[in-house]
Amino acid sequence: MADDDDLPIVTFGNLMSEGTTLSRRGQHDKALGCFNDALKLRAGDKHCLITRSKCFLKLGDTENSLKDAEASLQIDNTFSEGLYQKAETLYTMGDFEFALVFYHRGRRLRPDLHKFQLGINKAEEAIVNCIGNPSSVKLENKEELCFVSRQAERKKDNQKQQNKPTKDQKQTKKKSPKTEQQLLGALYADKAFLEKLLKDEDLMQCSTRQGIKVMDLVLSGISYLNHRRDFWQQQKPMYARAYERKVLRQGRRQDQKEKPSEISRYIAKNMEDIELLLARGSAEESCRKAERLLKRIQAWSEDQVPNKNELIGNLHSCIGNAQLAMGQMEAALRSHKMDLDCARQNALTDSVSRALDNIGHVYARIGKFQQAINTWEEKIPLAQCSLEKAWLFHEIGRCYLELDKAEVAQDYGQKSLQSADEEGDVEWQLHATVLVAQAQVKLKDYPSAILSFERALEKAKLVPSEAAQKAIIA
Repeated sequence: MADDDDLPIVTFGNLMSEGTTLSRRGQHDKALGCFNDALKLRAGDKHCLITRSKCFLKLGDTENSLKDAEASLQIDNTFSEGLYQKAETLYTMGDFEFALVFYHRGRRLRPDLHKFQLGINKAEEAIVNCIGNPSSVKLENKEELCFVSRQAERKKDNQKQQNKPTKDQKQTKKKSPKTEQQLLGALYADKAFLEKLLKDEDLMQCSTRQGIKVMDLVLSGISYLNHRRDFWQQQKPMYARAYERKVLRQGRRQDQKEKPSEISRYIAKNMEDIELLLARGSAEESCRKAERLLKRIQAWSEDQVPNKNELIGNLHSCIGNAQLAMGQMEAALRSHKMDLDCARQNALTDSVSRALDNIGHVYARIGKFQQAINTWEEKIPLAQCSLEKAWLFHEIGRCYLELDKAEVAQDYGQKSLQSADEEGDVEWQLHATVLVAQAQVKLKDYPSAILSFERALEKAKLVPSEAAQKAIIA
């Protein structure tokens, strides 16, 4: 019995910490064992599933990596880490378009995380590198037909296509030829060519030199183009979408110096470059590029740029963020206030929320905590989800703590914790619990503070964050 008493107690937190340490050392096989054991103790823990998914990805097991990422999203479909991990796994598998969908979903939920924007950029670049200019993609009826598709590589898809050879033909009937032509562009001719080949029964029974049936290749090609059609219908770039609708209504204008599509692509490309430069730490270059684009957009008419006012506000926001990164606080405050004015004048609710958020950050950075509180409290009714409320309440509480109003800070810390609990976000549960503990210390409620710090330590082990653990212990 004495030997049993001396055995260490294995807890979920210990297994997570050990697995994370092993993974950082490159011992992914051993780390995988820890995560498997951790999930036996706490089945369905979304944070553990994501950590194991990352481990599988390091080992090259993309199938299990994707399963774990999807399992975490079944538990919580707004779990930002789950969305990011699924996107990363799909990207590694070569499914760049589907990866792009989940990078976009993640950015909509957590616009403050730059990794989603970086993911969008690399996925779009990969799509262009794979497909190239659509006008250069043509299929010809040569002696040996070879249409390469990532989707064709999936066994399940191939089996479905073999069992139901007319599935894609039925899908195409759901869309009018005019709609498909607009969505696929130059690739519409290729789809029509493949559908025409399906009618040649003799050709469909032939096989290539590699032993692949021509019917399988043709059906895979049609399936791929159908996926592209559906994908681009949902994922048109936001800067191009409103503009292209305007162009379709107006028709082509012979006297226009620059084509609408060229303006749209120019704006979208520059907006991406501006955000990417800031994310990489090149704030000065990002600011210059944003200022140049702002001048060009201001010179264009609303007919040329239908969402002109929205873009102008967005660029003021980008300039303000770059100025903040460079330490130009007063300039940053002016830029974000211009963004707010523009948003209010044009009744852009999301832009108003963004501007209030940024203005509050600037006030907090320069030590004007009451102004920051007033600004962020104005933003509370505009918060769209519990996670947004969690960090908003936390920031307000932090400002009250700086103003030595510990009791109010504690109240906001509790509100932040409640919102984080609703969302199931361990990271923000950690931040909120630490804020509550620090407020309790200021109030000299030491027993409660100790309990709160102990709860925070458990959260830090789940994240996991060694730095947070050390800070809490200290």
